[in-house]
Amino acid sequence: MSGITAFVFARGGSKGLPGKNIRSLAGKPLIGWAIEQALAVPRIERVIVSTDSQDIADVACAYGAEAPFIRPVALASDTASELDAWRHALAFLQETEGQLPEAFVSVPATAPMRLPEDIEACLDLYQEGRADVVLTVSDAHRNPWFNMVRRAADGTVALVNNPEGSITRRQDAPEVYDITTVAYVADPRFIMAGNLLFSGRVRAATIPVERSIDIDTLHDFEIAEFLMKKRLETL
Repeated sequence: MSGITAFVFARGGSKGLPGKNIRSLAGKPLIGWAIEQALAVPRIERVIVSTDSQDIADVACAYGAEAPFIRPVALASDTASELDAWRHALAFLQETEGQLPEAFVSVPATAPMRLPEDIEACLDLYQEGRADVVLTVSDAHRNPWFNMVRRAADGTVALVNNPEGSITRRQDAPEVYDITTVAYVADPRFIMAGNLLFSGRVRAATIPVERSIDIDTLHDFEIAEFLMKKRLETL
């Protein structure tokens, strides 16, 4: 194994916001933010983009990434597993270069508000040696022990988790987090073994909510663009 390689997985067929991965956000294609943020991490030696779109591949290369393959259509559908796309990218490196990277880093294009230090935090946890996967989380907006309900067949609602006793304050509920798409770091061998994400040892780096937005819709995009322009004005 050699080096730490970052990957950006960017499909061309987004239905929630068509063309989002190369849509301009605060003057830069969305995928460009992810590539530049990954390249700003000194430990990352290269950034590879996995996409089914030549247009995305061309933009990615213009921002300093590599796009050495076009992802098969079967791995780029709405129902395709992200983990299968991860394995495909690693298998390509293994077959063409004869080795896997020291660490696998996924930097999703849909979380442009991240900072390089957020990726660094994941790498720090991973390199402590006690995790197969490191992901990012932020403080949860809702808590299943306090203010999340499920609807029963008769139309009534009840807490998702109904603990013994009564929890009347959010502060008394067990602490929970939202998984974010800011970054993932994993052992390439763990991924290639066909494991599910939570079947191994998983640790989490906590990211501020304002840096954890995930773009899926035009509304998300507009919020991210507003926040990015505000950030750029302070630089």
